[in-house]
Amino acid sequence: MDTYQDLITQTFDFPNADFQVRDNELFFHDIDLMALVEKHGTPLRLTYLPKISSQIQRAKKWFAEGIAQTGYTGSYSYAYCTKSSHFRFVLDQALKNDVHLETSSWFDISIIRSLYEQGKVGKEKFIICNGFKPDEYKRDITALLNDDFVNCLPILDSPNEIDYYHEHVQAGKKVKLGLRLASDEEPRFQFYTSRLGVRYTDAVPLYEQRIKEDPRFELTMLHYFISSGIKDTSYYWTELSRFIHKYCELRKLCPTLTTIDIGGGLPIQTSIQLEYDYPYMISEILRTIQRICAEEG
Repeated sequence: MDTYQDLITQTFDFPNADFQVRDNELFFHDIDLMALVEKHGTPLRLTYLPKISSQIQRAKKWFAEGIAQTGYTGSYSYAYCTKSSHFRFVLDQALKNDVHLETSSWFDISIIRSLYEQGKVGKEKFIICNGFKPDEYKRDITALLNDDFVNCLPILDSPNEIDYYHEHVQAGKKVKLGLRLASDEEPRFQFYTSRLGVRYTDAVPLYEQRIKEDPRFELTMLHYFISSGIKDTSYYWTELSRFIHKYCELRKLCPTLTTIDIGGGLPIQTSIQLEYDYPYMISEILRTIQRICAEEG
């Protein structure tokens, strides 16, 4: 009689680098999962710290290989988004891998302060401040800026967000800014998020009228976010292409604009069977950027 284990081994590439079977017990990276279940019960979620580093390094490796393969002349940086996990032990592990940090809420700024006070990050650390910003969030971002966190980048999520920084950033400071462009919704996507970000038609006027002439501010980053993540769909490639065209338009007006921030993330593996071609998608993203930049001159 066939067993469930026979079904698994015949259907998937199993055992694999993550999961092994020893004496009919399932192990994850040498961790006895049944022993954890017996101790803590189910449902059970575990965080395996070495996996955090290996995933970050794997993404860096894929981009390095894609850059070499395509001849892309830019560079790649990994930003860890604190909203994915606020736990200290997770952040400590991520910081071992030379990552930028990305915040999404007022709460996250207190984490940045704590990391600085513990000596785990310096004031030169790149901190990308994304998300909708109520006054508390803008207040604490501005406090970082005035306290000489020189690579703290507020990403403008709406045209009027800049007003707060105009009023509260001290004279003589030099502040890098980013701009989030509002993406169109994927057809039939269940969440409405296109209200988040600056409309494409407002991007150039916002730069020329509210940023360009203020000596405290320079626009250095353009950001967009796709809620459904990075997927090989016509919707995704259309949105990416539209974004890169707008980047090129702004870049011709703003020589300090040197960085694009692609949000949404690569999908995590949720099955034993690997179903996503990460190297292909990364190479295609790089090729798309190259092609459009060449077309735009």
